[in-house]
Amino acid sequence: MSKEIVLSGIRSTGNLHLGNYYGALRKFVKIQDDYDCRFFIADLHALTTNPDPNDLHANVKKILAEYLAAGIDPEKATIFIQSDVPEIAEMYLLLNMHVGIGELMRTTSFKDKARKALGLSAPSESDDDEAFEKQIIGSETNKRVNAGLLTYPTLMAVDILIQRATKVPVGKDQLQHLELTRRFARRFNSFYNVDYFQEPYDFDFGGAPVKVPGLDGSGKMGKSEGNCIYLIDEPKALRKKVMRAVTDEGPQAPNSPMSEPVANLFSLLELTSTPEVVQQFRDAYADCSIRYGDLKKQLAEDILAVTNPIRERINDILADEDYLRRVVKQGAEKARESAAKTLADVRQIMGIRKF
Repeated sequence: MSKEIVLSGIRSTGNLHLGNYYGALRKFVKIQDDYDCRFFIADLHALTTNPDPNDLHANVKKILAEYLAAGIDPEKATIFIQSDVPEIAEMYLLLNMHVGIGELMRTTSFKDKARKALGLSAPSESDDDEAFEKQIIGSETNKRVNAGLLTYPTLMAVDILIQRATKVPVGKDQLQHLELTRRFARRFNSFYNVDYFQEPYDFDFGGAPVKVPGLDGSGKMGKSEGNCIYLIDEPKALRKKVMRAVTDEGPQAPNSPMSEPVANLFSLLELTSTPEVVQQFRDAYADCSIRYGDLKKQLAEDILAVTNPIRERINDILADEDYLRRVVKQGAEKARESAAKTLADVRQIMGIRKF
């Protein structure tokens, strides 16, 4: 009996952080025996921000090593680089013929990223789609919004559909794109009167989602927010980051409610420390005897206990170029085999046939 296909990709825009580890990587490791897992590094998606070519290549290599160091096994899961599967680019072109410009321009992520790219103000409640489109088209700035950013949801849909994945773990910011993928699959099936693509769904792994807060006092940990603890961070740098984490003036009365910055530190403590340590600091907070410096020192050491072994494996893997090349070659072969079959079917369905 064939296993269900789980697909996940991450853009090659920098090192992976503690949020990636607890939110995804640890879960990927747990499911790689039970599902047909396909994990890729989305270097084509990264091109929407026009990265320096040398940085792009270095980031792909780093994320590949981090995947492996976290425990993803290339003998159990398919690990590949998006651009190593040229079938993706061709199917991206073909699927775009069934995607409307309007539905792409209305996606929340495009609006947010386009405004940021053009230096436009945040939207107000009175803003509508027509006004936004005029802003994009009529902008007199030298900055531009590239077409790749607009068609990002199509490329994401192709990533999923070309591998015939049915389960796709995504964050809240990608749920709208996953819904578009389902829409595109239905549209393709309906237009050509076929029952070819299955609709993929979000895979939440079961249980409560893991939220890993950043060190800046609010929001989740994210590369673009500058509030991360990276898996590759050296001990000195990591300790320094944690000691600078935002707190408050401390509890003013017994059993006071926690401010968001302090609650975030306790959330990190709960992820990385023992229950006894967490309870010790909770009791100290409740009776107003807590010293945030002691809390941060403990938190830094407990995080290092998690990241140190991973960092050491990352460095060992990065030094083994032959191993990395073997992993990439093996992953590309597996990913291309299934992608080529899907693309051939799509070309046949669309009438693109050889004489």
